[in-house]
Amino acid sequence: MTEMILLSEAQMARISPFFPLSHGIPRVDDRRVISGIIFVIRNGLRWRDVPPSYGPHKTIYNRFIRWSELGVFGRIFVELARGGGDTAELMIEVEPAVRHRFKSRWRGHLKAHRTAASLLKRGLFPRHIGRTKGGLNSKLHAVCDSQGRPRSLFLTAGQVGDYTGAAALLATMPPAKVLLADRGYDADWLRDALAERQTEACIPSKSNRKIQLPHDRILYRKRHKIENMFGKLKDWRRINTRYDRCAHTCISAIAIAAIVIFWI
Repeated sequence: MTEMILLSEAQMARISPFFPLSHGIPRVDDRRVISGIIFVIRNGLRWRDVPPSYGPHKTIYNRFIRWSELGVFGRIFVELARGGGDTAELMIEVEPAVRHRFKSRWRGHLKAHRTAASLLKRGLFPRHIGRTKGGLNSKLHAVCDSQGRPRSLFLTAGQVGDYTGAAALLATMPPAKVLLADRGYDADWLRDALAERQTEACIPSKSNRKIQLPHDRILYRKRHKIENMFGKLKDWRRINTRYDRCAHTCISAIAIAAIVIFWI
């Protein structure tokens, strides 16, 4: 029998202030249900396969779907990340390639499982699943701080360019002295936007730039922290492979993993 793993009381104290108020009938034990959601996402299970010790699988699934639609998990991540304090450096990156059974190595993609892609053309909620050379994929754009903790997350379809993610994340970035990014983010508009924020751009120049701009090579080595962050997120199987059809449930699963790994 699978051992039941519960969030600690200290961890619940960090996230429970952001839970929706219960109206009418009191909710089933929040600690047990949220722990069940975490267990499913971490292990990549079907909802029906959650151990009985966490309660009925329909209760756990319905809580995840309902709170995802309300944006509860995303709000918890945003508030905890906002309280992360000052940081000297920020790093921006898009999710590195995921190896799946067809051995696709296209950069920046979260492989969409067939259960996520089966209703690509139907439904009321956006999917953010795009068709690329590597198949049906999504991209996770992220900004992390000098401690390797995610500060901002943004999900797009796989064919969306990195600049689109950078533009969306720019408004949510906390203040910092420098932003580290690979040469894929070498664009004049981004450098100008960072200069307006009084943030130095530590970005290698593209080979086709007429005048190569210098960057701090020693400082640039710290960019491995965001790669490590993605690696920790991908240890959770429902993050490594996208099983969720709708974007709001997919980003909720990512937010839950980020909360547990980095913020509580």
